[in-house]
Amino acid sequence: MSRPLRLGVNIDHVATVRNARGGPHPDPVRAARLAAEAGADGITAHLREDRRHIRDGDIDRLMAEVALPLNLEMAATEEMLAIALRHRPHAACLVPEKRTEVTTEGGLDVAGQYKHLVRHVEELGAAGVRVSLFIDPEAAQLDAAKALGAPVVELHTGAYCEARGEEQRRELERLARAAAYAEAIGLECHAGHGLSYSDVGPVAAIPTIVELNIGHFLVGEAVFVGLGNAIARMRSAMKAARAQA
Repeated sequence: MSRPLRLGVNIDHVATVRNARGGPHPDPVRAARLAAEAGADGITAHLREDRRHIRDGDIDRLMAEVALPLNLEMAATEEMLAIALRHRPHAACLVPEKRTEVTTEGGLDVAGQYKHLVRHVEELGAAGVRVSLFIDPEAAQLDAAKALGAPVVELHTGAYCEARGEEQRRELERLARAAAYAEAIGLECHAGHGLSYSDVGPVAAIPTIVELNIGHFLVGEAVFVGLGNAIARMRSAMKAARAQA
C-alpha cells in the first residue's frame, strides 16, 4: 500500500492579484479557507522582504483564522527569523531570495551557507517550528541539511517542469534519487515549484516524497474553474499517480 501524499496549497499569487490593484480583493486568507474546504493538507505563504505578495497582516490572519497548518516560506534573514519566532507557524521553509527574481530561481545553497543557516535552524527548531530547507536535488545539499539538523527538505522541481523529452526524464531521475537518499539519511522529503496537471503525476509517483507544495498553477487555473475545482483535480491526479506507483 502506498503511503499518503499531502498537498500544500501556496496562496501567494492570490495576494499578487490583490496587490496589483491595491485594495483588499481577492483575499488570500479567503483562498486559504477555500483550500481547506477543498481538501488541502496545509497552506504555504512566502513573506518576502519586499512584500510583493503576502504581507505581514496576511500572516497574522492566517495564523488566527485558518485551521490548516501554515508553512511560512522565508529567507534566512534576521527580520524573517524574528517574525517566524513571534508567530511560531507549524513549519518554516528557508528559501533563497533575490529582489530581482520574478520567482524563486533555484534551491538554497545549504552547503555553502552552512554557518549562516545554523542559528536559524536551531532557533526555529527550539521554538517548535518544523524547519524545511528548499534545495536542488543534490546529495551534497541533502548531506548539509542533515548535518544542520533540519528534519525536512523540499526538492526544487523547477528544472524538471521546464525540461522536455529526454532532459525531463533525467531531471525526474534526479528527483527520485534525491528523494530516496533523503529518506535513507532520515529526512522527510517534500517537493514543489512549477508543478501542473501535466507534470505532477511522475513526481507524485515517487514513493519517498510525502508532500507537494503547489501554488501558481492552481491560482491561475482557479480563474477558469474556481479554486476548489482546481485543487480537487490536482488531488485526483496526485492520488491516481500514487496508486499506480
